[in-house]
Formats: sequence, structure tokens, C-alpha cells
Amino acid sequence: MNIQTAIRSDKQERQRAAREEAYAMPLKDFHPGAPKLFQNDTLWPYFERLRKEEPVHYCTNAPIEPYWSVTKYNDIMHVDTNHGVYSSDVRNGGISIRDVPVGYDWPSFIAMDQPKHGPQRKTVSPMFTPTHLDELAVLIRQRAAKVLDALPRNETFNFVERVSIELTTQMLATLFDFPWEERRKLTRWSDVSTALPKSGVVSSPEERRREMDECAAYFTKLWNERVNSEPRNDLLSMMAHSDATRYMDGDNLMGNLILLIVGGNDTTRNTMTGSVLALNENPDQYEKLRENPDLIDTMVPEVIRWQTPLAHMRRTAFEDTELGGKTIKKGDRVVMWYVSGNRDEEVIENPDHFIIDRPRPRTHLSFGFGIHRCVGMRLAELQLKIVWQEMLKRFDHIEVVGEPKRVYSSFVKGYEELPVRIPA
Repeated sequence: MNIQTAIRSDKQERQRAAREEAYAMPLKDFHPGAPKLFQNDTLWPYFERLRKEEPVHYCTNAPIEPYWSVTKYNDIMHVDTNHGVYSSDVRNGGISIRDVPVGYDWPSFIAMDQPKHGPQRKTVSPMFTPTHLDELAVLIRQRAAKVLDALPRNETFNFVERVSIELTTQMLATLFDFPWEERRKLTRWSDVSTALPKSGVVSSPEERRREMDECAAYFTKLWNERVNSEPRNDLLSMMAHSDATRYMDGDNLMGNLILLIVGGNDTTRNTMTGSVLALNENPDQYEKLRENPDLIDTMVPEVIRWQTPLAHMRRTAFEDTELGGKTIKKGDRVVMWYVSGNRDEEVIENPDHFIIDRPRPRTHLSFGFGIHRCVGMRLAELQLKIVWQEMLKRFDHIEVVGEPKRVYSSFVKGYEELPVRIPA
């Protein structure tokens, strides 16, 4: 049995056992937001059953406050685009299934309602115009070439560390005009800011506090430099010289910085890794891509759907409302499971299949909808497209040679390790 066959066999057995458990468990006992389901990649049958039997489900069986799970594409769209009914505001709990921990309730434009949200978001949107993306494309290609040319042959290495983290962190450093030699601080702060207590990313609440305080102090110094300098074409300078954000307090600044760091780091890096895994798990699609590299254009949105790098977004009901025949009370937390909506067979044909030449590959929820739709989505797609163009030029095959190690989180759906090998 070769490595690929063994990996597939292990996955099939894991999924079989998960399906058996998911269909034997009473729905009242479901806790689909359990991080272990995501770390073990056993979430799928739980969401499949919810979509079939109870698309809007109230979970009371969790070590956190009760929450509603919204699992079907159109219901998620309804919640995501009704910001008059469903709040994103950090003061109402924020955008994650778990309430923001005390002391970390930093407001950012993704965790704000109107009218504050729009002007702050608008401040950074010039970074992602077509003209500026064309300029960034040149830089992305140069850097991708350099990173890929340095990879070993016939030797196992961690794709997450050597490629995904390195390329996305380089881009983050450019977007912030962050000191280049210290760019890995951005990766660390991103990981720490989203880490759950049992994830092992930090050893204690005190360590997390210390690292986040270091992040705040570092960026406050950079902020003060940008405020007192001529405007430049980086995210920090854009915020420092805009009326909507120039006078932010320290918490608001920190909230927006963490949002931009996580948005630019976790999502792209995990989809980059996920693309290698998806093509290895679907060798017919990998062969199709090798034969026709132009399919990268449709493969990129398909892998963003397939991976769904942020598994959910949470809202809090402003008022009593109805959804899917259920009464949601004012103050209830409502979790939109993008990861489930992206597998909704009523909207997406053959959603459990990875198909790189789908006719409508952008039919997915991974970037959200409404006023909070991901501001950097075109940059994310651009990075993935260029990286795959450069990989196909160089490597006939990047072979996954072991099980991925996934992040312990039901929010960030990502990877800590993916062992791969490039045949000579």
C-alpha cells in the first residue's frame, strides 16, 4: 500500500466512524462548534444531518452559552445581509461563536454595526483596488519564485511553514510596511489572537496577555511614526491619515490591526495549504490541472469553497425574529456555518466533490456577504493564482506524504503542518 492509499484509507475509516456517531446521536446533544470535530476533520456528517433534519438548530449542549446553528446556504445569506436584525458588534459578543474574552473586546470594522462600520472599512479599501493589485502581483510573483526555488527535492518538509506561512507573512509585512526582518511576529500575533485555551498555542492566559500587549506596543510605535510622517501607501499609514480612523482609541486601533493581520494571514495561508491537500486527495483533478494550467482561474475559487478558511461567523439578534421556522430571541447568538453552507446540495451541485472546472465556482460563502464581505478577497485569490502558476512551472507533483495536523478551532479552519515531498 503506497502512502497516498494509506492516507485515503485512514480518512475513509475516520469519516465512517464519525458518520455512525453523528447519525446515532440525538440532535438535542449536538455541539457542532466543538473544536475537536474540526481538528479531527470529522465535522462533515454532523452538518450534513443538520442540513437535512434541522437546518436552524439550537445547541444547549456545549461548554459555552447556547447558540443557534444556521447551516444552509440561503439561510446564511439571509442572516449575513440583514445587519439591521443581526449585530456584529463586539459589545454584543463579536463575530465568533465564543464571546470575546474580557480584556480583548477591541472594536474592529468587521465587529461593528453601521454607521461606524462603513467609514472605517472604506479607509483601507484603496489597498485592494485593481490598479494596486496589479502592482502587488509583480511582487507576489517575484517572492513566490524565490520561495519555491529554495524548496528541497526528495526530502519531506512542512508545506505550511516553508511556503504558506512564509509567503503570506511576506505579503502582510508589505501591506503594513512592517520591519521585514521581524515579519514572523505578525504570524505569531495572528496565531495567538485566535487561539483557544486548549490549542497549545500559548501556555497560559498570562502568556497570551503578554504577547498581545507586545503587539499593541509595537504597533503603537509604528502608528505614531506614520501619523507624524507624510502619507504612504500602506494600511497603517492609510488609517493614520484618514479622518475616519486617525482618532481611533488604542482598542479600536488594535481591533482593526488584528482583523487585518488575521484576514491577511490565516485565511490565505490555510487555503494555500488546503489546495495542495485537495489536489492530492483528488488526483484526477491534479492531473486535469497539469494538463490545462488555465484551470487555475476556476480552481482558486473552488479551493476557497472547499477549504472555507473561516468556518463560521457569529451574529447576535437585535430583536425577536424568525428563521427557518424557528423563533430567535433578542440577544441570542446566531452562528452562520459557512463551512456547511458551502456543502449545501440545494445550491451547489455535487458539493462534496472537489471539481476544479466548476461552471460557477464563485458560488460560495467563504468571503461572507453584505457589508462585511471580505475586503481583501481579490488579493487572496491573486496570491493563490500566482503561487499555483509558479508551482506548475516548477514541479510536476507536490506529494502529500503524511496526515495534516489541523488547528484546534471551529473558527479558523486551518493547518499547523502538512508533510510533503517534491520528487526530483
